[in-house]
Amino acid sequence: MEFHEIVMKRYATKKFDGRKVPEKTFSELMELIRYSASSYNIQPWRFIVVTDDKTKKQLKKAAYLQPQIDTCSHLIVICADTRLLKLADRLESLLKKNKVPLLQRKAYLTVVRSSMKKSPEEALIYAQKQCYLALGNAINGAKALGLDSCPMEGFDREKFAEILALPDHLVPTVICPVGYAADEPHKKMRFDDVVTFL
Repeated sequence: MEFHEIVMKRYATKKFDGRKVPEKTFSELMELIRYSASSYNIQPWRFIVVTDDKTKKQLKKAAYLQPQIDTCSHLIVICADTRLLKLADRLESLLKKNKVPLLQRKAYLTVVRSSMKKSPEEALIYAQKQCYLALGNAINGAKALGLDSCPMEGFDREKFAEILALPDHLVPTVICPVGYAADEPHKKMRFDDVVTFL
């Protein structure tokens, strides 16, 4: 499928048919998500994938009983990782592993570490913004692989964190159920006056 077709055919699925996505296909999707862009390549996210029916039913209660939660095949909970300086350390290890020259590595990490010195509130906002880049890959990647999805913010983040037993530094930010649609898309409607050329 061409990218234009992916964008035009993708829609926010309201209910899935319960069929399971083959693990090979889902692994391909997760690889597309894992390779999402992020500022400084800091990758301040963690992807929690829920397939267990009992857990999905618990999460559904914390998502205002929306049917996507327990009818999907896989529920991806995209969490912001607020430990930005620790992530900079991880990035240093990744750069070493990939044989980035020492001087280039040091210069880059000096900039990264300086930029990652944020208040807890700023760190959360920063990390959450990056999560939405990953969400873009999730919804378009799903359609490219013949799957359906639904980006969702309507859920109780504290209850999700409690049910999933997440540490404090991982903050559920947006969820993306994935599977096969049991509904039909409506006509795609967008404003036509949102682009300005100067």
